[in-house]
Amino acid sequence: MAFALYIHWPFCLAKCPYCDFNSHVREGIDAAEWQHALLADMAHEAALTGGRELTSIFFGGGTPSLMPPALVTALIEAASRHWRFADDIEITLEANPSSVEAANFAALAGAGINRVSLGLQALDDKALAFLGRLHNASEGLAALDLAQRHFARVSFDLIYARPDHTPELWEAELARALSLGTGHLSLYQLTIEPGTRFATLVREGRFTPLDDDMAGDLFALTRERTAAGGLPAYEISNHARPGEESRHNLVYWRYQDYVGIGPGAHGRRGGFATVRHKKPENYLKAVAAQLHGIAEIRELGIREQAAEAILMGLRLGEGIASAVLAQRFGLAETDLIAPAKRAFYITQGLLTERGDRLVVTDAGMPLLDGLLGELVPAGLVAA
Repeated sequence: MAFALYIHWPFCLAKCPYCDFNSHVREGIDAAEWQHALLADMAHEAALTGGRELTSIFFGGGTPSLMPPALVTALIEAASRHWRFADDIEITLEANPSSVEAANFAALAGAGINRVSLGLQALDDKALAFLGRLHNASEGLAALDLAQRHFARVSFDLIYARPDHTPELWEAELARALSLGTGHLSLYQLTIEPGTRFATLVREGRFTPLDDDMAGDLFALTRERTAAGGLPAYEISNHARPGEESRHNLVYWRYQDYVGIGPGAHGRRGGFATVRHKKPENYLKAVAAQLHGIAEIRELGIREQAAEAILMGLRLGEGIASAVLAQRFGLAETDLIAPAKRAFYITQGLLTERGDRLVVTDAGMPLLDGLLGELVPAGLVAA
């Protein structure tokens, strides 16, 4: 079974327009102090999971592409001592497409990074300004070109269903994205989450979100064009050339074990959920006191694990093998998926069965949240 390591680097290059990482902008970060803390935190997890084969490492968080390459090297080397590396281990780093970060690409590749996920988000300056990005389109494309020269595998993300986004505009942008030659694309619909900058702008009447029907049309167009372009959807928002799916994210969606280190990192291992202290200073204090940064550890009940496995697995194009999950968790298959609802939504064309797997169809994917609420018995989710 696949097993993954997530390393969260909390510091940002500059003020973040989306989240609460504003408090994580720091000057004069002590790299040696952070190396000591992250290595201690990793050692704690390794003591509980050592001997397993590590299939992926993911550096995420604030602005991990600004991590000192020597620190990245030290973390990868330590991971190789704690766990057995799979022959084809995937080591991914998230990066923003600024020239400052792109200048680090050669050194990061030398440190062992073999895959980069680049936050382009749009391919024109007007859209980038609306999204609050600090880079422009030409800078983003230059960073992408540099990334493709340094890393074996490159992904980038775009956000669609922006205000006044039409099928014609998105089709042109998507065609350009597919022409850029990466083997993976993450394509996300713009969502208005409570408490975010976008929610404030909507409340103030400064823009009107795209209506649901148009957003649905753009979703269908996305799946159609990416499939035709050789990067079919393998998850609700992720598209890849066969063999270039994100192995790390597949660990999450297939509900396999992963450990997370660094401020705010989450983990799932051996039926336990872990959460690290979020504020960097609190994290450092915790590691100094207890040799790990865990703020909360909680044992997950069997039914809760089963519910999470279904909720994650039905996001995937491969769906779930409900009989296999039932055996894994020691439950009846009818405890996992309501039989009458399953049969009904198959007749409606929103679900299908492929061999022993239950799969959400292209027609069902835009309705996934509602489908999950219908399919998963309330007693399982509430467990």
